[in-house]
Amino acid sequence: MNTATLNFKALPISERIQLVEDIWDSIAQETPGPLTLSADEEAELIRRLAAHEARPSNSIAWGDVRNKLFQTKG
Repeated sequence: MNTATLNFKALPISERIQLVEDIWDSIAQETPGPLTLSADEEAELIRRLAAHEARPSNSIAWGDVRNKLFQTKG
């Protein structure tokens, strides 16, 4: 493990979110083949999809959430 220290708590929230996304993307690129879900994870996804289909107006598009997270406060 690299011993370089990143004081991530000093970063603005938007940059920390971007850092997490970048780390996740790097893991996904290095992982051979598709990731598999456990039975519990699959059941949770099915439950969430059913809830969304029952009341789609309760959902917020990811793009809208991400845009709100990355808005600069001025």
